[in-house]
Amino acid sequence: MEKATFAGGCFWGMEAAFRRLEGVVETCVGYSGGTTPDPDYHAVCGGTTGHAEAVQVTFDPAIVAYGDLVDYFWEIHDPTTLNRQGPDIGTQYRSAVFFHGTEQETAARASKERLEASGRLTRPPVTEIAPAGPFHMAEDYHQQYFEKRGMAGGCRLR
Repeated sequence: MEKATFAGGCFWGMEAAFRRLEGVVETCVGYSGGTTPDPDYHAVCGGTTGHAEAVQVTFDPAIVAYGDLVDYFWEIHDPTTLNRQGPDIGTQYRSAVFFHGTEQETAARASKERLEASGRLTRPPVTEIAPAGPFHMAEDYHQQYFEKRGMAGGCRLR
């Protein structure tokens, strides 16, 4: 099993979307890319920790390739809006791929280049591609939020 970490706005919708993919074994939501040790939801929402709301995906690479996860990531959020997704505004809602190792970095950068060259976007992607640092699990009530509330789930913003 391998891990992948993505940020693309509200982590509830990102998690719900990734949970649907074959080969995804587990997901959890949390905070990544910041400097504050042990952030919590209220601090991250305040925009002072540097963290983004993120989803960490555990996947079986024999079933789904990391590159396919990155390609899917572009489909489930708007990579062209700086520090916002839909009504959510702030650095905590930025678009980011947090890579785990050089193979993931290479695949993420290649995927972003293909997206840029495709002509599909009206504006260039502003997605950050950065090393995965510590991932801080969000509070339990955020995990599988839509499933716990009996909602269909997923805020497909594009």
